[in-house]
Amino acid sequence: MGEIRTRLAEGPDDLLKFQEFLERDPRCNLAQSPLWARVKSNWSYELVLAEGPDGELTGGAGVLIRRLPVFGNLIYCPRGPVCADSDRRTMEELTRGLRELMVKYRAFAVRAEPDVRDTDMEFKDNMTSLGWRERQPRDALDTIQPRSLFRLDLRGRTEEQVFGGFHKKLRYNIRLAQRRGVEIVEGTRRDLEDFSDLMAVTAARDGFTARGREYYYRLWDVLAPERLTLLLAKMDGELLAAGLFAHMGGKTWYLYGASSNEHRNAMPCHLMQWEAIRRALARGDWLYDLRGFLEITDETDPRGGLYRFKRQFGGDLTRLIGELYLTPHPLKYTLYRHTESLYRHLRRTRKNQ
Repeated sequence: MGEIRTRLAEGPDDLLKFQEFLERDPRCNLAQSPLWARVKSNWSYELVLAEGPDGELTGGAGVLIRRLPVFGNLIYCPRGPVCADSDRRTMEELTRGLRELMVKYRAFAVRAEPDVRDTDMEFKDNMTSLGWRERQPRDALDTIQPRSLFRLDLRGRTEEQVFGGFHKKLRYNIRLAQRRGVEIVEGTRRDLEDFSDLMAVTAARDGFTARGREYYYRLWDVLAPERLTLLLAKMDGELLAAGLFAHMGGKTWYLYGASSNEHRNAMPCHLMQWEAIRRALARGDWLYDLRGFLEITDETDPRGGLYRFKRQFGGDLTRLIGELYLTPHPLKYTLYRHTESLYRHLRRTRKNQ
């Protein structure tokens, strides 16, 4: 292969080069895109590139950097680094580049949550041999990115085949929504205000914190219309549900969804998801990612509604490798993670009171 070298991206041409590389790679993930870094504008951003002797990219790691109280700078690599499992030289160079970045920012750690299955022992062995440490999360909420997801493989499948793979109850609910007059229409930037209001309703009902309205506008301004779609589920002109869906590298991600407290028995969310999948098929996408959920062991667990909903679509239950980290200060990083876990636990406890 020749010598592989690493360097930091220096300008728009490098960002475009990595974006094109990413969209060709089967591990393409929106969170690794330079575009996503523009959405996360409250973080600093750096891009570590690995290149062969001909200047062609062999891998990359887009990272977000934030200063945390008490601990200092943390470097976070969401759904990366990106390179082939067997390409140890690229992994080695990307690791070296990330270590140099730690020195540059005087960071106490690099934290990564790669888009790699937990059964991929080759990747795990390569990373740990290069000094990365593995940390098992305490629960499904102890990671920044969800570790368990449902992903629907669309390769070589027709609408009829995909629909036939749904659970029979889901097929019934989709048809029920159609019979009751639920319609799915594509929204515009003007509809983000209603979407944000509906997210607030959903957050109050389901016990999570909704993002501010400006976040959705920023998401739209960076990704729409080519890489972002807003779908609205309406009945007799009333907005019942809405969802934001991202598209990149032959994949569609279900980013955010919201629903009204009214007419829930009209099953608007079921029909909206089916329309999003139909559009993914029409675009030629090969993967539809329903993203994360709180995995449960007891079907009667009231927290498992999202798990049960997403499971009906017949996707693969995908468990990712979880958290890997580099740090020159292991005790400091351990204290940081304990502090972070405690904060999240206390916040959840307050919401449930």
